[in-house]
Amino acid sequence: MTAPVVNGLPLSLRERLLERAAERGLMQGRARDEVSFSDAGAEDEVIERLLELEVRTPEPNDEECLRYYELHPAQFRAGELVEASHILFALTPRVPPGALRARAAEVHEAARREPLRFAELAREYSNCPSAAHGGALGQLARGHSVPEFERVLFAGEALGVLPELVDTRYGFHVVLVARRVAGHTVLFDAVRERVAAMLRQRSIERALAQYLQILVGESELQGVDLPGAHGPLVR
Repeated sequence: MTAPVVNGLPLSLRERLLERAAERGLMQGRARDEVSFSDAGAEDEVIERLLELEVRTPEPNDEECLRYYELHPAQFRAGELVEASHILFALTPRVPPGALRARAAEVHEAARREPLRFAELAREYSNCPSAAHGGALGQLARGHSVPEFERVLFAGEALGVLPELVDTRYGFHVVLVARRVAGHTVLFDAVRERVAAMLRQRSIERALAQYLQILVGESELQGVDLPGAHGPLVR
């Protein structure tokens, strides 16, 4: 449950967690400063046991799951497809991101102005292997691309060159949507466990963030930026 959260914790917070583990008797009765682990993995295991003992999260019930399902129908569709092409301006160490984005914006403007030239522009400018095929990515279903690309691709019903550049971990994309297949909403009974898992994960994130905040407060640790304080704690 907690393995991802212990990676990347600030050293001062790891120390506090290990002190707390010693207080709970999870270090064979020795104080924290008497414990010497040969690798960080052993310390991680102790922290994980501590969190499993001290962090309690409620199990989502059917009513909560159904409410989430009804409020977010787009997340539970099957058969939804988007036929798309893109022009990728890939991030590289040699080119400053600002300059790269400016160049992508110029090509984006040209594609918006003359969408029939999209394939030509892709062959000339795209850093993706799809450039050889005019930028064509084929038919994409949810889960076939990185989340930040997918969120934009499946949002709304727009066709043609999308009005904004799409920023992803790979760079800046000029995107053309040629066709959409709406698909259908999956019945609640078929996704009940998936919804419960999503809500359970969110509950874990909130509970861990609160627990770590309490530890920081008790220890008066200075300059600690907690995972989860500004975004998801567990990824």
